[in-house]
Amino acid sequence: MSEVCHVDTSVNATVGMALALQQFNAGQQSQMDLLKESLDTQANQVSEIMESAAPKDSLASTGTVGTRINTFA
Repeated sequence: MSEVCHVDTSVNATVGMALALQQFNAGQQSQMDLLKESLDTQANQVSEIMESAAPKDSLASTGTVGTRINTFA
C-alpha cells in the first residue's frame, strides 16, 4: 500500500511541477512580447529621428567631391 501512495505522490509532484513550469513559461513569453514591442517602438522612433536629421540631397554620382560624404551638410 505504501508503494502505491509513493507513486501517487510522485505523479502528483510531477504534474504540479509541469503546471508550474507551464505558468512560468507563459509569464516569460508575455515579458518577451512586451520587450519586443518596446524595442520595435524604440526602433521606429530612432528611424523617424534619423530620417528627419538626414540631409535631403543625395551623394554625387560623378566627380571627386561628394561621392562618399555628403558635402551639403
